[in-house]
Amino acid sequence: MAKAIPRTGSRRNVRLRKNAGRISKGIIHVQASFNNTIVAVTDVRGRVISWSSAGTCGFTGTRRGTPFAAQTAAANAIRTVLGQGMQRAEVMIKGPGLGRDAALRAIRRSGILLTFVRDVTPIPHNGCRPPKKRRV
Repeated sequence: MAKAIPRTGSRRNVRLRKNAGRISKGIIHVQASFNNTIVAVTDVRGRVISWSSAGTCGFTGTRRGTPFAAQTAAANAIRTVLGQGMQRAEVMIKGPGLGRDAALRAIRRSGILLTFVRDVTPIPHNGCRPPKKRRV
């Protein structure tokens, strides 16, 4: 019986690079809660290119909710996409946290041209029924 010839061009074990293409325009999502700030940079279709949070930057406990932690997280998330050639971005800010303004300031300082800044904080239109009154 003949030996099987190994296929050299098999795609099974070949890893494709995710960030192969250069990105010129993207969306920066900032979620600022009272306890943490999460910054995610996506392309126009919404696929995440890079992300960072105050927790991953080394801040713990109550220091994660501070403006300085948000500024550091935003700078970390943007550093990688600057290397991929991002020049323009839209910013979506969500949440009531202290890191909103600090993250936006860090994004402006990075050199990316911002096309618009939008607040996408979800506001209920008289949503859920409140719990019943507490009786003591």
